[in-house]
Amino acid sequence: MNAEPERKFGVVVVGVGRAGSVRMRDLRSAHASSAFLNLIGFVSRRELKCIDEVQQISLEDALSSQEVDVAYICSENTSHEDYIRQFLNAGKHVLVEYPMALSWTAAQDLWELAEQKGKVLHEEHIELLMEEFSFLKKEVVGKDLLKGSLLFTAGPLEEERFGFPSFSGVSCLTWPLSLFRELSLVSATLEERKEDQYLKMTVCLETENKRPLTWIEEKGPGLKRNRHLSFHFKSGSLENVPNVGDNRNIFLKDQTIFVQKLLGQISEVELAAEKKRILHCLWLAEEIQKRCG
Repeated sequence: MNAEPERKFGVVVVGVGRAGSVRMRDLRSAHASSAFLNLIGFVSRRELKCIDEVQQISLEDALSSQEVDVAYICSENTSHEDYIRQFLNAGKHVLVEYPMALSWTAAQDLWELAEQKGKVLHEEHIELLMEEFSFLKKEVVGKDLLKGSLLFTAGPLEEERFGFPSFSGVSCLTWPLSLFRELSLVSATLEERKEDQYLKMTVCLETENKRPLTWIEEKGPGLKRNRHLSFHFKSGSLENVPNVGDNRNIFLKDQTIFVQKLLGQISEVELAAEKKRILHCLWLAEEIQKRCG
């Protein structure tokens, strides 16, 4: 990346919850990728007027403004598809928090729309930029998996805002998919106690070599955000990931990838592989939802 870009891309952040606030902070940082971006304002359903001297603007103004080239969509999951569609149709590039949509068909439509408009559509996957994932990748390379399991726990999530657990937990599915490539679905069950805000989704997957891989998503009051994993290889076992360092600036790392896409610095081969992985992940999420139905 050149230190001084010829022109900056004007950015609007849609949704200023935790992720949106981090995105706004990063856009104003001295990071190399931020030199290519200019934060124009933010869109929120709440009446906030201004956050740290950044002005609130209406959705209509964000869509019609000639100054805005890019939208960062950091709203609740159920609104992602609609916002992406509106901004792509308005000729803007889009960075969106995962999942881009709550159905595989919608995600395919959005990719097609982005291609038709000649715009970048980037779905954030910071879990692939974590130190733990880098460690795992090195650990599994060249090894023959016999069986594996991943358990993710967290507090309750409202399905009305975040979608079915296979979609709201799609980042958890991205890990095994990125480590073991194509996965097929064997079975999926959902145990739910709405009055206790508790749910447990158990998904049985299979690798290309027909090795079993279980993904469990458990959410309820008092459950801490945590991941437990266990991989058994012919050459030994891996039980959980050691503390391999801080996951600092992962949103900034994601922003760097996005800027490289805006500048045409990522090869068509890499872009196609990423699109294939994301769509396969969302297809599996949809199939899981159908099986649990």
